[in-house]
Amino acid sequence: ARWFMLSDSPPERDVIWSEDGVQGASRFLQKLWRIVCEIADLPAGAAPLDAVTRATHKAVRAVGEDLERLRFNRCIAHVHDLSNIIQGALSSVDAAKSGAALKDAVKMMVMLFSPMMPHLAEECWTVLGGEGLVANAGWPVHDPALTVESVLRLPVQINGKKRAEIDIPLEADQAAIEALVLADAGITSALEGRPIRKMIVVPKRIINIVV
Repeated sequence: ARWFMLSDSPPERDVIWSEDGVQGASRFLQKLWRIVCEIADLPAGAAPLDAVTRATHKAVRAVGEDLERLRFNRCIAHVHDLSNIIQGALSSVDAAKSGAALKDAVKMMVMLFSPMMPHLAEECWTVLGGEGLVANAGWPVHDPALTVESVLRLPVQINGKKRAEIDIPLEADQAAIEALVLADAGITSALEGRPIRKMIVVPKRIINIVV
């Protein structure tokens, strides 16, 4: 059997076949299974895990929107990104304190990939202690308040060449942005002691430094 990836492109285009896709798909499925099994064994710690919760609700919104457009590849990409965030949280020394939050996130993740991987989703749902079938569990609902971005990552150029990226609060004004830029160790290193002649901030786009 061969694994193939359905393109989001118009149907008249050829389907791209790849033997490498078999291995990649297998690794991804195994990763999801490992995450589920690891989460299932965690104690039910009640500490919140805001970053994971926010990422989960963003994924719910994104997958829902792409499912409506039959963009299945993009749905899987969203699940892949969410699984990376959850896996990173599992590596944290405080993961055991946030077992309940992590389990909620993973159960929602299983719901998200169930339309594309129903058999795996049902097995994962059982391991997580879900009631009945995940196919009958209904679609998860995202909280709009948790999908609003509070920070924006902007590229920083020095003399026209990208040197770094920096997270800027959306409400930051010009003075606050300049202060954050000057306080960033990576940017300071890239300046190599050269004085800044001008800093140009293109709102929500890019920061240009002229030395």
